[in-house]
Amino acid sequence: MSTQFTTAGCTIMGDNALVNAGNQIATKGEKALIITGKHITKSGILQKLTHLLDENSVLYAIFNEITGEPTDTMIKESVAVYQREHCDFIIGLGGGSPLDSAKACAAMSVLEGSISDYVGKEMKGILPPLVLIPTTAGTGSEVTQFTIITDTAHDVKMLLKGAVLLPSLAIIDPALSYSAPKSVTASTGIDALTHAVEAYTSQKATPVTDLFALSAIKRIFTFLPRVYRDGSDKEARSEMALASYQAGICINNASVTVVHGMSRPIGALFHVPHGFSNALLIVPCFEYVLDGCYERFATIAKEIGVASLSDGDEEAAKKFIVALKELLHVVEIPCLLDYGIERDKFLQLCDKMATDALASGSPANTRKSLGISDIRTIYHNAL
Repeated sequence: MSTQFTTAGCTIMGDNALVNAGNQIATKGEKALIITGKHITKSGILQKLTHLLDENSVLYAIFNEITGEPTDTMIKESVAVYQREHCDFIIGLGGGSPLDSAKACAAMSVLEGSISDYVGKEMKGILPPLVLIPTTAGTGSEVTQFTIITDTAHDVKMLLKGAVLLPSLAIIDPALSYSAPKSVTASTGIDALTHAVEAYTSQKATPVTDLFALSAIKRIFTFLPRVYRDGSDKEARSEMALASYQAGICINNASVTVVHGMSRPIGALFHVPHGFSNALLIVPCFEYVLDGCYERFATIAKEIGVASLSDGDEEAAKKFIVALKELLHVVEIPCLLDYGIERDKFLQLCDKMATDALASGSPANTRKSLGISDIRTIYHNAL
């Protein structure tokens, strides 16, 4: 059976990657719309980019109104700025939200209708060149053909996709993540881990994604605790940037499974950042589907050194769950209730969340058949 493998058109990664990418950025167009958020503006990272653009004689306009998870309203506003300022390419700078917003803006700057019209369809067309620059190590958005935008009218996170959403240039400079708060470092790191484990245990996994996934998982278990303890740890920041990149490539080609399917409704209804919603669900989800592919979870446990080669698959798989719980404890990921989600409201919305999760299609990639009652059970277990 043949498989297809795609990623960003070009990736520049490592120390001084942003500075070294100046010439490449200049080839994308004459005027960029920079899409980012307030934190990046205040941190000084935006100024580094604008200085680089000035040095390379690239004009720019700035849209820094991405606050929290991106919504269809934010995308409409960004498209209006793009068109009003006569921009001809887009730069996304920040965490997953600005990067996802940049993709959506690029798409809706040329596509007709509302962004919600493209749910369940493949986005196609000739989009403006797209440059994505992550400032966190976790979302992998800079190398995926997906974007997640909230439909404000229905409180649903829309998963939109299309190969045209892959950037022509991804710039991964670990130094840009130094200013990330500890909580963001933790949640985005667990997000990357979720990507890698889901891709490895997905029905769509391939030999190529397996290599990237296992490599990313080992890096995260080794370096996330280190970078959480010391955000200035240069080696740990670099290794987490690489792990996030690897995990992003994995989900772009092997897709995600039950965790992502179930986390999107929580994000939409309770306004929980994507990385945190994944982190809150990763244990109850993987515990529930463990018996669908003991051998794959066992391989992960052996690769990260928490199980021995002599352990049986079921025993080793359960040791992975123990190690996962310990990692979440080290990086101080709370449970749903401690995060501040109201139990009664959560239970009241459980049926809607289960329906939306299943409708997303992601749980169907899991190597265990899951129906609506299974999704409900996992939500209840998460409490």
